[in-house]
Amino acid sequence: MNPVVRQVVLGCLVLLAPAVTPAGELDDLARDFWAWRAVHQPLSSDDIPRIERPAGWVPDWSQPAVAGRRQALRAFEDHWKKLEVSGWPIPRQVDYRLLGSALARVRWELDITRGWRRNPMFYLDQTLGAIFERLLQPPPIDRARSEEIVSRMASIPRTVEAAKLNLDQAVAPFARLASEELKDARLRLLTVARELKPLLAAESAERLEAATEAAIAALESFRGWLEQRLPSLPANTAVGREAYLYFLNRIALMPFTPEQLLEMGRQEWDRAVAFETYERQRNQGAPPLALFPNQAAQMAREEREEQAIRRFLEQKGILTVPGWVKHYRNLPLPPYLQPLSSLGVTDDLTSPARLNDDGTSYIRPPSPALGYFALSTARDPRPILVHEGVPGHYFQLVLSWAHENPIRRHYYDSGANEGIGFYTEEMLLQAGLFDDSLRTREIIYSFMRLRALRVEVDVKLALGLFTIEQAGEYLQKTVPMDAGTARSEAASFAAAPGQAISYQIGKLQIMGFLTDARRAQGEAFQLRAFHDFAWKNGNVPLSLQRWEYLGLKDEIELLDQRR
Repeated sequence: MNPVVRQVVLGCLVLLAPAVTPAGELDDLARDFWAWRAVHQPLSSDDIPRIERPAGWVPDWSQPAVAGRRQALRAFEDHWKKLEVSGWPIPRQVDYRLLGSALARVRWELDITRGWRRNPMFYLDQTLGAIFERLLQPPPIDRARSEEIVSRMASIPRTVEAAKLNLDQAVAPFARLASEELKDARLRLLTVARELKPLLAAESAERLEAATEAAIAALESFRGWLEQRLPSLPANTAVGREAYLYFLNRIALMPFTPEQLLEMGRQEWDRAVAFETYERQRNQGAPPLALFPNQAAQMAREEREEQAIRRFLEQKGILTVPGWVKHYRNLPLPPYLQPLSSLGVTDDLTSPARLNDDGTSYIRPPSPALGYFALSTARDPRPILVHEGVPGHYFQLVLSWAHENPIRRHYYDSGANEGIGFYTEEMLLQAGLFDDSLRTREIIYSFMRLRALRVEVDVKLALGLFTIEQAGEYLQKTVPMDAGTARSEAASFAAAPGQAISYQIGKLQIMGFLTDARRAQGEAFQLRAFHDFAWKNGNVPLSLQRWEYLGLKDEIELLDQRR
């Protein structure tokens, strides 16, 4: 073709091609951000999977990698701020603000909570936690996953060296917790490797022993490094009021102050205690719930109850249960996973690429020595099943991962997700699901007490009004609960401010949202339709859901005033 003619043709094609609209630009920006986030998002002990990693991924917290994160975040923020969205339809403005919240979380991690600089436990998540995460999916372990497990094990020495360079603001309580967690790292990792090796592809199994020994040496070195520095480290773990307000207003999009949260938590605590008191009075003389005789009996009961809950939701018009959604099942805790089980919740909630897989919750043999939550499931699986499985986290995440809008498939903050999980418990209690077991109703009220107290603990840890030790003792005595679970919860909440409020405050937001919807829609209100919207959009902060569903912008305007 003549070069001049070719230029004319290309020019016409450019003119005929559709221009990239601002809304399309947001989609492109979101796609690029989530792809970047899948590589650079830190691992955490959160029981809700935050991201699906690309094949072959390993953690990288070297100083050049952190500098690259900062540079990329600035570019994403600048691009996001330049978009003019005021004339967009509300659903697209919701998408815009949702992405802004996700960007704020990255800023929170890098510059405010600064776990990578302040918290040695952060690096246990990036090392042992990286192995734990990849072991949660049930066998078989194919060639690709075998290679990823060994590669993550082999990456531990490099991550430990990065930790030693990065932890220039480490605080003593977190360092002490990390040292305690690592005291038996050798035994735990050798057990993992021994139990895991027969399940791996042959070439990966051959590399596992050497990678494990190198990982053990690195983690023992890290523990020694921490012990040497502990006496000189500061004790304060609090992020402070200004930082906490940043979380509430920019990430969680919760239109409340810390003082309002404390009052909300206190009122819910009073209500939970009163309702539990009434329930116990009602149940005088009822026999206690017996432990299941073995894991097989517990697993069989859980499977029956999951099916019954699905039928209950549909028959009562509470929530649509699509037939394509798979199931949430109990399995015995595998011996290769048990040594790392303190690193997180032993659930596999699948992922956007695994919608055809069942969700899994690993259980231990029934015993009166089990911790707070595991003991409840050893008596009746339903209180945890409705929160973690159906219609809770597993079910909600599957629906959200199948969302037609890619921006809304990604979870990044707990408010809506944990709010839905906790809301589900009492909603189903009031709907009659637990009427066949009076003592199970008492479990639900005990859970309510815990989630209300978490608000107080979270806020006071963030503001410096509680130490980790004080928070653990408070939970242990006031819920009451076992010391191990209480201490673990307190440490987790101190390291991740704002996570522990998400259960109670998210639940209250859903109840307020429902009230507004019923008042606005009157006789046309349908509980199923309301729940279907909330579950499908369950990765979206509830103030944004309310704006989109009802057109009510008062909470959003209040958040804008506080920026």
